[in-house]
Amino acid sequence: MTSPATRSRENTRARLLDAAAQVFAEVGLDGASVEAVCDRAGFTRGAFYSNFESKDELFLMLAGSVAEQRVNAVRDRVDEIAADGGLAEDCDPIELVQQIMDAGSDDRLNVMLMSEIRIRALRDPQFGAAYLTQEREMVSSIAKIVSDIVDASTLELRIPAEAAARMLMIIWEGMTVRGAMAGRDAAQLRHSGSEELGRLVQLLLV
Repeated sequence: MTSPATRSRENTRARLLDAAAQVFAEVGLDGASVEAVCDRAGFTRGAFYSNFESKDELFLMLAGSVAEQRVNAVRDRVDEIAADGGLAEDCDPIELVQQIMDAGSDDRLNVMLMSEIRIRALRDPQFGAAYLTQEREMVSSIAKIVSDIVDASTLELRIPAEAAARMLMIIWEGMTVRGAMAGRDAAQLRHSGSEELGRLVQLLLV
């Protein structure tokens, strides 16, 4: 059973993360100071540093939260499709990808956040190492989803699931960044990404 102190700490962290997302949307990563995040969340700097060692840790956790939400949405969508018989022997892999990616939650703000996080990771080796660790965890989660789809269908991969997952993630991120640059909205971002993923899936399947 979760203790009141644990629930309070989780609530504080959640409010700080939400405030960080709001401040980031207004001023970007560099402009989102600890003070601005604390003011938005209604906490002191002491409350911040009792939950996070630095602004870098806060935004790395925020990026991880965005990635986790994306993976969970995809996993839930795959479960729905499987329950409806969408992974049957005659399923169209291209259509399947489009159905799955429709569940995504990507928008311009998330794309901007992840892009700035990667720039920060390029500039700071320590931060970059932490980002890559987080990314490997995401790839493993995607690989599990890919494996589950293959196991529940007659589809067969040419390469290991983890390699396929990494390729899918790279293509998806590249297309959403370019879609955001072109001014596309959330629905259009998902559609453009799913089209390219569909083409990649054709190459990955036997």
